[in-house]
Amino acid sequence: MIRVLLVDDHAVMRAGFRMILEAAGDIEVVGEAANGREAIVLASTLHPDVICMDVQMPDMDGLEATAQIVTDPEVASAVIIVTTFDRDDYLFQALAAGASGFLLKNAGPEELIGAVRVAAAGDALLAPAVTRRVIERFAAGNGSGVDAGAMAGKPRVAVSEPAPGAIPVELTERENEVLRLLAQALSNAEIAARLYIGEATVKTHVSNVLQKLGARDRVAAVVYAHRHGLT
Repeated sequence: MIRVLLVDDHAVMRAGFRMILEAAGDIEVVGEAANGREAIVLASTLHPDVICMDVQMPDMDGLEATAQIVTDPEVASAVIIVTTFDRDDYLFQALAAGASGFLLKNAGPEELIGAVRVAAAGDALLAPAVTRRVIERFAAGNGSGVDAGAMAGKPRVAVSEPAPGAIPVELTERENEVLRLLAQALSNAEIAARLYIGEATVKTHVSNVLQKLGARDRVAAVVYAHRHGLT
């Protein structure tokens, strides 16, 4: 069962999300918070798998709360930003803060459920249009002051930058193949089918790729791949 914490200052919105998520059968809403400060407290006590976080809230907004939650060593929750506002500043601040996904509130029920499942599995989730904006902004080196390394939450491994299209020296041939497929926004299951290997093996390769590139999640790895011509 996937444990979810809902964070939104509108009780009606939280009730709607609860109804949608709990109807999925494999998701349980374990708590609700009306602002970022409450979210931090509940994240540390409830230890949810996924936190659905609004941005604009009183007392403390969702971006600040996300940054504090993802840097807490006692909390392993993935954070999905769920907002009404399709704004680049929110998007890039959310990624820099450590969010694993960015979803608009007008998304359909299946998209919300799917986002929670993806985040719970340890993957990052961005809508296709949002992914394109991330890639374009970071590939151009104009990520509102936040580069792929900042998105990763830690310095990259200290190695020389590869030439465009070259295999990063840290990666094996298979890991390079996986990175290229990640850059096409394929899921682990789709990568497994493409390479004729098991999904568990793909997950191991993805983990190795992220570690070697110093990338926090798949989004940072995708940005890396596009910046270095590996697509």
